[in-house]
Amino acid sequence: MPEMKAVCVFCGSRAGDLPEYAEAARSMGALLARQGKTVVYGGGRVGMMGEMADAALEAGGKVVGIIPDFLKAREVGHMEITELIVVSSMHERKMKLAGMSDGFIAMPGGIGTMDEVCEILTWRQLGLHQKPVAFLNTEGYYDKFLDWFEFMAKEGFYSENHLNQLIVSDDPEELIRLMESFEPMSESLHMRPEQT
Repeated sequence: MPEMKAVCVFCGSRAGDLPEYAEAARSMGALLARQGKTVVYGGGRVGMMGEMADAALEAGGKVVGIIPDFLKAREVGHMEITELIVVSSMHERKMKLAGMSDGFIAMPGGIGTMDEVCEILTWRQLGLHQKPVAFLNTEGYYDKFLDWFEFMAKEGFYSENHLNQLIVSDDPEELIRLMESFEPMSESLHMRPEQT
């Protein structure tokens, strides 16, 4: 797999109720910066997004945010990051996030985070990319969500091969190591109809 130079982080515009969530966001941002990886994210200054971006900046990292114009005020666009790209729609935002990134991390967040990570997993399943997709499972936040993936596979709606490609850890350093050692499925296996 090519080197991960830029990592997209999906996370909430709220900080959540547990202090561990914000701590994890700061840890992830600082870690990516220390490793020289560009942080690509939704462009907000508040919640998990702000915590992660601020920590990356404080550690000397490059941070690129992509935010739709109609959300710039609501999510308080982060004007101090390396680059803030304003787009016209959510679809354009997701396309740019995907195109600029070599891997994807879902941190705790709400329905918008779920939408983003599910879409990027769908694109991988359809063969539109073969980049690693990972879940930072802080305080077991994604346990029930990941159980649902296993249930989908059990019921025949999701393949074991795709299930086994999900990367999960509650430790940011381990998560990055797993992403860097990720091996995509071969194209022939990936594109068989029964695997989708």
